[in-house]
Amino acid sequence: MAFLVFQLQAPLAAWGEPAVGEARGTAATPSHSAIVGLLGAALGVDRTDEAGHAALRDGYGVAVALLRSGSLLRDYHTAQVPGRAALKGRPQFTRRQEMAVPKQDLNTILSTRDYRQNAACLVALQAMVPTAMPLEALASALRAPRFVLYLGRRACPPAAPLWPQVVEAASAHAAFNQYAQRFEAARQAAADPKGRIPLEPLDGIERLVFDERVQAGVAADLSTRRKDRLIRRAGWQFGDRTEHVALLPREA
Repeated sequence: MAFLVFQLQAPLAAWGEPAVGEARGTAATPSHSAIVGLLGAALGVDRTDEAGHAALRDGYGVAVALLRSGSLLRDYHTAQVPGRAALKGRPQFTRRQEMAVPKQDLNTILSTRDYRQNAACLVALQAMVPTAMPLEALASALRAPRFVLYLGRRACPPAAPLWPQVVEAASAHAAFNQYAQRFEAARQAAADPKGRIPLEPLDGIERLVFDERVQAGVAADLSTRRKDRLIRRAGWQFGDRTEHVALLPREA
């Protein structure tokens, strides 16, 4: 079976968890909705296109190989925003439009926002329905995205090309291993005449996270419910899904 595999590496990443009040936490691995959003940005799917997002949500099973969980960074965040009454009937598609209100209508909000520093993972997509966009088309979009890509929040751009590869493998785990072999071969081939290699090697897989639709190739050690299944993008509505976790010993 075919998998589309790509990497996500960045100095900062934020994979949203349910946010209550002023606390905005982050998980160690990308949420399902974050992957859908990333694909939508690459394809140029407008955020008001609910059908486009639903097709990406339902069209693919997702597995994530955590290579490096990074360290936690907590940011004390202040921002000015207009009140709801001031925004009524006004365009607010951009920050500039949102802030175009009289100064007395602006309020200050406080929050703490968590990030993962220097984290890295691989993502594998497996087509689930015949109508899903071909994996090769998704790979092309990730190589030349229509909109800017970011890892959870706009302040978190990727630190390296996503390097998407379509891989034939018996499982997501096998697809990740094939991807790592291709990456290492490309890394060695990029050495300069003095043998200096410009890219760092990928870390080994420490955890495999996958949804119930994916042929993972490993047994789950833990199954949890995660509220990250996109329902309506415009309303920021998310539903529960089951996520399986397999803890893998690092190779020596």
